[in-house]
Amino acid sequence: MRLLPEALKRPIKAWLKQRRSKQRALELERSEPHVTRERLAADLRALGIAEGDVLFVHSSLKSLGFVEGGAEAVLGALRDAVGASGSLLLPAYWIPGGTLLGTCELSDYEFDPSRHGTHMGALPGAVLAQADMRRSLHPTHSCAAVGPLAAHLTEAHHLAPSVFGTGSPWQRFAELPQGKVLGLGITMGPVTFYHRLEDELGAAFPEPVWLERTYRLPCRDADGRRVEVPVRPFDPALSARRIDHKPNDALRRWFAAEFERAGLKRNGAVGQAQSWVIPGVAFLAHLHQLARQGVTIYSRPEQLPPQ
Repeated sequence: MRLLPEALKRPIKAWLKQRRSKQRALELERSEPHVTRERLAADLRALGIAEGDVLFVHSSLKSLGFVEGGAEAVLGALRDAVGASGSLLLPAYWIPGGTLLGTCELSDYEFDPSRHGTHMGALPGAVLAQADMRRSLHPTHSCAAVGPLAAHLTEAHHLAPSVFGTGSPWQRFAELPQGKVLGLGITMGPVTFYHRLEDELGAAFPEPVWLERTYRLPCRDADGRRVEVPVRPFDPALSARRIDHKPNDALRRWFAAEFERAGLKRNGAVGQAQSWVIPGVAFLAHLHQLARQGVTIYSRPEQLPPQ
């Protein structure tokens, strides 16, 4: 049997993904309670989101229930909750190689924000469609933002020495006193904000996070100019121990309990989703404190202190 060429595989895969997404949406509509934008905004305020906040949003849209209006309504509720003076920041990654290392090893890849969307789901996709959206220029880990601080959060990411380093959206967000990390329907696992600590500590981080080689991946800026951006992949062997990998549920539970014990994690329902929020400055400070004790998002169960 002849194998399909890659040029045909990609559109077929995209069509199948879109079809599965529509099927899941129909199933949610039939089986889940319906949730409105107004209900979501009220739930966000009850969770502690306030006018003027800057939210770094990590989300699982399907966990919210069937939202009337879809991702655009969720985005509208987030904007309602933070008001005209607030801003939103979301991961908008495009990682065509499946992993950071796999993308770095692609021979013909060039990131172009005018052509490339995001692999991060419907909510970041809705942000990318906003007229006032700003997107950081990065070949794997771009972020999208809306609101008064959108330009500040996203500008010059391609000039940062590392993905999460100085000048990145993570570093800029981490310095904002009004910043809050929001988890909509997710555990303490898939939270990219953790990685700011790794770049901040560098060689002093308790684990050897990165491979030795730094790749330089090409991008096209808004004027069509080609720029090369340094990207150093994570060590795949260590990444298997990371908090977001499926088998590491004990580590996720420990981190959730630890941030609750420290009085930093506020929990509540948003729509049908169990959600949480943590102040960004305090989040990073507590990660520093844990790292001094040898505890990181890569810790094995036997390395975790009793709670």
